[in-house]
Amino acid sequence: MAPSKPNVGAAAIVGGLPLLLNAFYFTCNDETGCPIPILLNPRDFTWETLKSQIPWPQDGLRGFMSWEVTGWLLAYYMLSLVLYAVLPASEVLGTKLKQSGQPLKYRLNAFSSTVVQLVACAIGTYIQGADFVVWTFISDNYLQLLSASIVLSYLISVYVYVASFSIDPAKPDPTLRELAEGGHTGNVIYDFFMGRELNPRITLPVFGEVDLKTWLEMRPGLTGWILLDLAFVAKQYRDYGYLSDSIIFTAAAQMYYILEGQYFETGLLSMMDITMDGLGFMLVFGDIAWVPFLYSTQCRYLSVYPVHLGVPGLVAVAAVFTLGLYIFRAANSQKNRFRTRPDHPSVKDLPYIQTKRGTRLLTGGWWGMSRHMNYLGDWIQASPFSLPTALAGYLILPSGTSSSATDAFTMLDGRTVVQGPAKGYGMIFTYFYVVYFATLLMHRERRDDLACVEKYGEDWEKYKRIVRWRILPGIY
Repeated sequence: MAPSKPNVGAAAIVGGLPLLLNAFYFTCNDETGCPIPILLNPRDFTWETLKSQIPWPQDGLRGFMSWEVTGWLLAYYMLSLVLYAVLPASEVLGTKLKQSGQPLKYRLNAFSSTVVQLVACAIGTYIQGADFVVWTFISDNYLQLLSASIVLSYLISVYVYVASFSIDPAKPDPTLRELAEGGHTGNVIYDFFMGRELNPRITLPVFGEVDLKTWLEMRPGLTGWILLDLAFVAKQYRDYGYLSDSIIFTAAAQMYYILEGQYFETGLLSMMDITMDGLGFMLVFGDIAWVPFLYSTQCRYLSVYPVHLGVPGLVAVAAVFTLGLYIFRAANSQKNRFRTRPDHPSVKDLPYIQTKRGTRLLTGGWWGMSRHMNYLGDWIQASPFSLPTALAGYLILPSGTSSSATDAFTMLDGRTVVQGPAKGYGMIFTYFYVVYFATLLMHRERRDDLACVEKYGEDWEKYKRIVRWRILPGIY
């Protein structure tokens, strides 16, 4: 049985994170402010005042969902499946499974699938401009898309949880189905959260076999993140008649980040998400709700408050992004080259530990600085997603209200957006990603450390004495 503490934590996350996404949408909006005015004066808080300052649906809770919006969201998922099936793909083997000792075969074409969708949207934008139906549909139905994505994440999580009980852990499965080590504790909530089955797959007519974990992780959510960003870019243009350099940079940097990850999709197969974690609510909700809707918060903010960075600001955030990208890519490339081409001049003289398992642990180069320099690079390259929002925060004044403030912007509909007393408080929303991502990476490093202790034993302890720092050399 799992201890009670993880059970409580899992229950809090399963029930709390969807509420947090909704809270972020309502309390940082394009109607009254980010944060909404009442949060700046909590002593005046009443439910009626709150409802007047947030985009609460006229139909109440029923307005959170829409059959039409849900149908279009499912059509988007169906399109992703069609592209998965019809586009050329690389078919590669993953790591060997623990129970069977055999690898699963994966079909990978996330990058080309996303490119096809983006080309179609580019054509639509060329024809209709910022009023392209996809962009207006997303911005007009954001809440309903969020709600449908959350409900879908629960449904998929329930399905894979129930289906996992058809696996007999006592004997090998001819289709290579296995349970995740940490996902079948007997604690229902914890197992539902972590995921019981390691790599659940479904076989669909026409589409064939689909590995749900890799498909969800690399396709609808990541591509959806790009589409949400672009919808907010179009929204800024509709509201102001121009685009700010901050939203162009943020959308472009995030698009590059996503497309690069999809282009190097094979790297996913050696990650902890695939090799160790089961497919449960943690990954499903994270893939299709948390990632697209939380990670696009910066573009959503900038669509309403168009920060102008200027050349110095753009150079600064671009430099940070480039530095992080370089560290991330160089560290991963060095490790991969050390494993696959150990005689390459760039790695052949690097120090290492020969383990009793027969493998080698690199203790030089990037990997002599810390045990996860790639995590540090990943965090650095992600921080410029938030930096363009600067000291975030704004209030929206009604049409006809003038302001002499230098930080004020006037929309085409006459409303004025000004920072005023909200300045700095909006960072709770726009910088939440940076803090969350750092926490995620530290948690992942801890889990990886436990797995390596079990895998390498005393060799790992020796390795840690040589490479002392976990992620950030000299500090952590």
